Amino acid sequence: MDLKRKLARLGGVGPGGKPVAAPSSVPEAPPVPVEAAPAPQETPQAPDPRTAALNRSIGSWAERQGAVLARRGPPSTPRPGPLPAELRTTPHGVVHVAEQLLSPDHHHGRAPLAEALDVEAPLVASLALQPSLAKVDFQRMLFLDTETTGLAGGTGTVPFLVGLAWFEGRSLRVHQLFLPRMGEEAPLLRVLAERMAESSCLVTFNGKSFDWPLLRTRFVLNRVPTPPELPHLDLLHCSRRVFKYRGNGARLVHLEEQVLGHQRVGDVDGSLIPDLYFRFLRGGDGSALTPVLEHNANDLLLLAALLGVLVRRFRASGAEGEDPRDLLGFAGVALRARDYERAHAFARAAAAGDTGAVGVEALALASRLSRRVGDDQTAAANLQRALASARADQAAPLHLALAKLYEHDLKDLPRALQHARLSTPAEGSDALRRRIERLERKLSRTTREYTLDFGTRSER
Repeated sequence: MDLKRKLARLGGVGPGGKPVAAPSSVPEAPPVPVEAAPAPQETPQAPDPRTAALNRSIGSWAERQGAVLARRGPPSTPRPGPLPAELRTTPHGVVHVAEQLLSPDHHHGRAPLAEALDVEAPLVASLALQPSLAKVDFQRMLFLDTETTGLAGGTGTVPFLVGLAWFEGRSLRVHQLFLPRMGEEAPLLRVLAERMAESSCLVTFNGKSFDWPLLRTRFVLNRVPTPPELPHLDLLHCSRRVFKYRGNGARLVHLEEQVLGHQRVGDVDGSLIPDLYFRFLRGGDGSALTPVLEHNANDLLLLAALLGVLVRRFRASGAEGEDPRDLLGFAGVALRARDYERAHAFARAAAAGDTGAVGVEALALASRLSRRVGDDQTAAANLQRALASARADQAAPLHLALAKLYEHDLKDLPRALQHARLSTPAEGSDALRRRIERLERKLSRTTREYTLDFGTRSER
């Protein structure tokens, strides 16, 4: 038998492609008929009356629900609401704008917005540690805050809402520019550039690091001429320096509640804002963005209110009833601005209002300022007062300051040596050893000279 026939037989196919039945060595037995066994007879049971009553109740309820739904008609899907911004035609194209004008007596919390108009440029320059602000006309300042598609920055982040505010007389105009579609930023950016050209400076919160660099990038990417940079007052930096002793940093919500006394109700969480905008781009409800515009408007009002409060409190140099922590912060700012008289006033006020850690730091600062003007006795007295209530970690620097003061200014070597021996953690071991050895030599020489002088006078 050739190979093809063997393969065909193994595959169950005969010559010509016909199937070949598999051989069976055992013939199949014919089927044996089996009589069906009789089914067991079930005893019928009476229906449970409770089940029947329940079925009737369910049927009656379903009929009532059907009648109610028939009267109501088919369910309706709510239509998306309108976007809370109006179309405006400008020489640069159509822009979407939301705008409101707030009266001169409008307050944000306890703070009147118009108080921002009363700031003095030199005080603002000292508060911000920016001498370039000393000649700025703050009547024409521009408050700016953006809402973006993310917080990472870079070319992929788009500011879809640019919030602006400026004073007209003593009324504050809030002007918000909204981007309804990606790729249509040019008109918005040109309107922003026009407003910046009419302004004297920018006032932001973290705008130096985030808002303005992001906008500058958008100008470049959209081939719109970037406006000249304005003097920039970033209130985040001022707040960090002034409120650093509060312990909760300079978060915007904390400043708004604790400094301005304003509590937002129903405010949208900032982390949810990008997702709300992307839903709108996908055809979502435009009215869902209303909380975003309100959030942005509140941020702008906060900027105006915070500026007025900061400058008013800095001007007062430590009014009665102020938080000692803030007074100490203002003292440090005034010291860095070389406004020593104001710094001294703030330090004294902070020390008078607190007997704890803040008061200790305030007394140490007051001592430095007294020593600067040559009042060494007051400087030493302030340090001694601070030591009386200092914590363990605060004592060593105070002892070191007293050692220097008694050695170099008051010429009291025994006291200088006493305090030097107690300042171990505040000075390196080698420097401290040299200081103590130097004081011991000076004290030994002074004692020897005194003894020799006394002996000479006795012989006379």
